[in-house]
Amino acid sequence: MSSAAREALATRLRAGGSVYAEDEAELLLAAGDGDPVRLRGLVQRRLGGEPLEYVLGWAAFDGHRVRVAPGVFVPRTRTAVVVAEAARRLHRYDRVVDLCCGAGAIAVALLERVGALDLVASDIDPAAVDVAAENIGDRGIVVRGDLFEPLPVRLRGAVDVIAVNAPYVPTDAVATMPSEARDHEHRVALDGGADGLHLHRRIAVGAAEWLRPGGAVVIEVSESQAAASMRAFEEGGFETAVVHDDAVDGTCVVATRPHG
Repeated sequence: MSSAAREALATRLRAGGSVYAEDEAELLLAAGDGDPVRLRGLVQRRLGGEPLEYVLGWAAFDGHRVRVAPGVFVPRTRTAVVVAEAARRLHRYDRVVDLCCGAGAIAVALLERVGALDLVASDIDPAAVDVAAENIGDRGIVVRGDLFEPLPVRLRGAVDVIAVNAPYVPTDAVATMPSEARDHEHRVALDGGADGLHLHRRIAVGAAEWLRPGGAVVIEVSESQAAASMRAFEEGGFETAVVHDDAVDGTCVVATRPHG
C-alpha cells in the first residue's frame, strides 16, 4: 500500500484516539495481507475500541509474539521483570509453574530464555487456559483451576520457581483502568480484591507446600503495593526482596523458601 494510504490510515487511527497511530497502521496493514475487505474489518474493530492485540490476534512480549483472544489478559511489557528474575533462578529441565498464566506469556518467555523446562501453567479462566495451551504447545502442560489446586501432585515440594502475574488492581480501581482493559479483559484477570493483594496473600499461604527449599515465588506487583506484598510472604515464612526494572517499569517481589 502506498505511503499516502498508510498515512491516511494513521490519521484515522489518530483521530480515533490512538497514541501510536503510525505503528498501529503498519501492523494493521500487515494483518490485512493485501485484502481490502479484511483490512476494513480490522480497522473498524480497532476504531470501535477493541484492543489492538485482540484485533491482530497476538501481543508482543519479551521479544516474541504471543497469541491472545478476546477476554484473555493481554501481557504487558512490565511483566518482563518477572521473566528476568525467574530466568535468573532457573536451569534447563528445572520445575517451574506459571501461576495465573493468562495467555501463557511468562511460560513462553521462560522457555525461550532458559530452554526446556518441566513447566506447568495454570489459570482459573477457561478461555485463558485454551490460549495458553496453544502458545505453550508440547513444551509444557496447562491446567485449569484455582491457584495451586489443579497442579500435579508430583510437583509438591519440588518446584524451583513459581512465576506469577496475579491480578493486583484493587476492586474499586478497576473502573478507573483504561477502557481497553476494563471493557474487554475478563474481570477475573484484573480484580485483586479490596486492596489488590487478596491473591498475593493466598499465594503466600500456599506456595511453601509446592516449592523446594531454596525455591522462589517471583510475583508482579505495583511499587506502591510492594511492601505490603512482602509482608504477606514474610508472614508465610519466606525471605523476601523487591526488584524494580526501570527499563520496563516493572516491579516484583521475590519470596524464597528458606533451607532447613
